[in-house]
Amino acid sequence: MNTPTEDAAKIAGPAPSGVGLLVIDMINDLDFPGAEPLIAACEAVADRIVGLRAEADRLGVPTIYVNDNFGHWRAERSAIIEHVMRRGSPGREIVKRLAPRSRDFFVIKPRFSGFYATNLQVLLPQLGVDRLVLTGVATDICVLFTAADAYMREYGVWTPHDAVASDDPQRATWALEMMRNSMGARTDATGDLTLEDWIGD
Repeated sequence: MNTPTEDAAKIAGPAPSGVGLLVIDMINDLDFPGAEPLIAACEAVADRIVGLRAEADRLGVPTIYVNDNFGHWRAERSAIIEHVMRRGSPGREIVKRLAPRSRDFFVIKPRFSGFYATNLQVLLPQLGVDRLVLTGVATDICVLFTAADAYMREYGVWTPHDAVASDDPQRATWALEMMRNSMGARTDATGDLTLEDWIGD
């Protein structure tokens, strides 16, 4: 039996570009001790991700949210969004800017990688995607693990360094170097490489 996400992929059809935009863990309440540096980092990248999403819409590139379930194992998309949008949530304003639309796909992940125990590895072939743009949080944890799993599955990867966030710039730099040097990923900033350029490479 197909999941709703897989059924939606069949309706949407394959992406003409072969590229998919992943937004990792940005639907997030950021409600934990010491979160202030990460909140600031997420605020700094949110508009760039929105810009990439708008370009993706124009080019027929699917946007796929890959998101933590915050330990709510029975939660679905609507429940997660309701949780992070609650009054007093530190991440509420960021989520308002980035909330998924009805056209977007939403994959719930239980661990760091977007591929681990999720239907992403079924969804992407349904969409005809063989290259990924990775955005979101955190550069040195969930983005890095997702990039590693994408590399092992032979996906091309572009992780724009100005569209991913971390609470530790040094670890973020290390993670981006790992992606670039060990996984063959591009890490060009969104101002140096456009989505249209990446599609045309």
